Amino acid sequence: MKKLTVSLEHCSYPIYIGTDLLAKLPVYLQEAGITPQQKLMVISDSNVAPLYCSPILEALRQAGYQVGIEVVPAGEASKNLNQLEKLIGSCLQFGLDRQGVILALGGGVIGDLAGFVAASYMRGIRFVQIPTTLLAHDSSVGGKVGVNHALGKNVIGAFHQPALVLYDVGTLATLPKRELISGFAEVIKHGLIWDQAFVDWLAKEATDLLALHPEKLAEAIYHGCQVKVGVVSQDERESGIRAILNYGHTIGHALEAVSGYSYYTHGEAVAIGIAGAVQLSCNRFGLDQEIVRVTTELLASFGLPTTYEAGRFTEQALLEAMKRDKKVKNDQYTFVLTRKLGQVEVVRGIDENEIRDVLRGLEGR
Repeated sequence: MKKLTVSLEHCSYPIYIGTDLLAKLPVYLQEAGITPQQKLMVISDSNVAPLYCSPILEALRQAGYQVGIEVVPAGEASKNLNQLEKLIGSCLQFGLDRQGVILALGGGVIGDLAGFVAASYMRGIRFVQIPTTLLAHDSSVGGKVGVNHALGKNVIGAFHQPALVLYDVGTLATLPKRELISGFAEVIKHGLIWDQAFVDWLAKEATDLLALHPEKLAEAIYHGCQVKVGVVSQDERESGIRAILNYGHTIGHALEAVSGYSYYTHGEAVAIGIAGAVQLSCNRFGLDQEIVRVTTELLASFGLPTTYEAGRFTEQALLEAMKRDKKVKNDQYTFVLTRKLGQVEVVRGIDENEIRDVLRGLEGR
C-alpha cells in the first residue's frame, strides 16, 4: 500500500493506493475521525453498485455504521442539477445531518456529483472519495466537484476537499476495456505536464499497464497522483499553476459538450485535445515536430484517439464551446501549451485562426 498526503493551508488528507483496501474501509474512516456515530450515505452508479456496494455496506454495518445508499444511472449524463436535487432529497429522507458523511463510490462522474452533493448539503459536509476507475485517479484528488450544464462541462461546482481518498487498484479489473484505455489519457497528461522521465516510463511499460500488471499499475497511479498532489498543494483553487492540469481539456471539453457528453469518453476527448495542444504549441513556439510525433505515438500506444471523426462536429460549434471554457478571460481563448516534454505553460490570447488550423488537422480522414 502506498500513501500520499495532500497538504493545504486549511486542511490535509491522505490518499491510499493499493490492493484489497475496500475491506478495510471502516479502519480508514475511523483513522480520519469518521466514527460509527455519524451516518453515512453511499452514492454510486448502476455499473459500480452491483460489483462493490454489498461487501462495502456489510463491512460498514458490521463496524456499527448506519449507512444509506443511492444509485444513479452510469455515465456523464448523470452529472446534472436534476440528479443533484434528487440526491439531496435522498439525504434528507435518510436523516443525514451536518455530522453525516458522503461516500463517493465510482468513477469521475460519481466523485464530482457526490462531492458536489457534499459541498452543497447543509452548506457543506464531509465526503470520502473511493474511485473505481483509472480516470478517477485524477478527479478524485484536489477537491474539484460539480455538475455539467448543457452549454459547458463542469461550469457549476465548487472546491470541496475530501476527508480521504481510498484507491483500491483491484477495482480496475472490472473496468470495460474502453474505460480502462480512457483513463490512461489523464495518466499520460500528468507526465506530459510535469515529468519527462514518467513519459519515458509510460512508453516503455504500455503493454504491461494495459494488461493490468498490478505493481506497475499501482506505480503509474501513484506517480499520476503525485503530480496532482504537487500542483494542488501549491494552488488549491486554480488561481495560478493548477491551470496546467487542464492540458488537453480546452478542446477535450468542447468535444464532450458539442456531442452531448455521449460520443467520446472524457479520456478520449482529452487525448484528442492533447494532440491539438501539442500541435498548437509547435505552430506558436516553433517547436520541432518530433514532440508531436512522440506525444501522439504515446497516446496511440495506449489505444487513445488523436483525431476526431470527420464531419461530426463543425469548427464553429467547437469554437463556441471553447469560448465557454472556465479559463477564458475577456473573451480570449486560453490554452495550456507545451514548452518541452514535461513542461507546459498557460497562454492567453490565442488567435481564432490558429485554433481553426489545429482543428482542421485533428479532423480524421
